[in-house]
Amino acid sequence: MIQAKNLHKYYDQLHVLKGVDLHIQKGEIVSIVGASGAGKTTLLQILGTLDKPNSDIDIELRINNEDILSMNDKNLSKFRNLNLGFIFQFHQLLPEFTALENVCIPAYIAKKPKKETEEEALKLLTYLGLSHRINHKPNELSGGEQQRVAVARALINKPAVIFADEPSGNLDTHSAENLHQLFFKLRDEFGQTFVIVTHNEDLANMADRKLIMIDGLISN
Repeated sequence: MIQAKNLHKYYDQLHVLKGVDLHIQKGEIVSIVGASGAGKTTLLQILGTLDKPNSDIDIELRINNEDILSMNDKNLSKFRNLNLGFIFQFHQLLPEFTALENVCIPAYIAKKPKKETEEEALKLLTYLGLSHRINHKPNELSGGEQQRVAVARALINKPAVIFADEPSGNLDTHSAENLHQLFFKLRDEFGQTFVIVTHNEDLANMADRKLIMIDGLISN
């Protein structure tokens, strides 16, 4: 599903990623942990095509058998929209739109039909226990509900992999536990692949694999 080799990233003189190698299988939940500044979020952004690695010898990044580093910006944006889902600590929902409309946005960007998109969004929100909240705007939803809307939005285009950056970092304990269980339910029922950066030890330890980042490298 994801193959990365010799990923480096510099910000001016700061060498953040120092040659990361990574292989993630389809249907696997992988957690990435480490101290602040270890390079976790930078790695997630590069794997998620939101940032680019610095060119280096023998570098590789393939997702779903596609060579990411050979794509131009237009093709990369299209690939990201159709194949990758994102869940962030702060839900990034658009406040002027309802739950249903927020979920539909990635599909609209992909120019999918409105009726088909709304039906799929309703199906996802119902699956996530939010059928009674579809017409509510984000400020009318609890933190846990907002995060489930964000999960539905990440799923709307049936992505190959979902990247999550501190997905439960802004939730109370109960909501966080529910979200963690949801990830595993999605993996078990749909074969969904997750790559999750987290400081939550419970979530990190539940994952199929826990990768520890230390000073820009994955510790073996």
